[in-house]
Amino acid sequence: MTGPVNFDDYRLCESLDFKDLKIGQKFPIPSRTMTDALFAAFQLASGDNHPIHYDVEYCKAQGHPGLLAHAMQVMIQTAPGAGMFPHIVDKSLIGMLELSGRVLAPVYSGDTVYPILEITGLKEQKTTGVVTLSSTIHNQKGERVFEGSQTLLLRKETAGE
Repeated sequence: MTGPVNFDDYRLCESLDFKDLKIGQKFPIPSRTMTDALFAAFQLASGDNHPIHYDVEYCKAQGHPGLLAHAMQVMIQTAPGAGMFPHIVDKSLIGMLELSGRVLAPVYSGDTVYPILEITGLKEQKTTGVVTLSSTIHNQKGERVFEGSQTLLLRKETAGE
């Protein structure tokens, strides 16, 4: 039998509406070891060709033990799509409104990062809701290396869709 794909058959979980979300809910993102290959892929995608991100000897001459991750390379580890959040709000999700962040400590090739998102704000509007997520990353030593914020727009209700 052929026909259009029923995307509901491929959902990872039941979709929640804005009203179902709670301040303090956490959404861990699987850990990732920052490999030389990820550094090379980020360099290719970003076009950032500064040697601090790809030349080990240059890095050592600057006092670093190895390749230093670009700030944006660190921030993207908190992309909601790397975890379950967008699957949980699947039918409600409209899009991202804003993101910001601060690098608190260096991330080097070989480090493993542990990102997590937490709901810190819920602002109800007429037909939509604004969700604020804090985004943090710790390294394998338990040091906080990144903190930031992401704001997303959701439909308030998806009943009948």
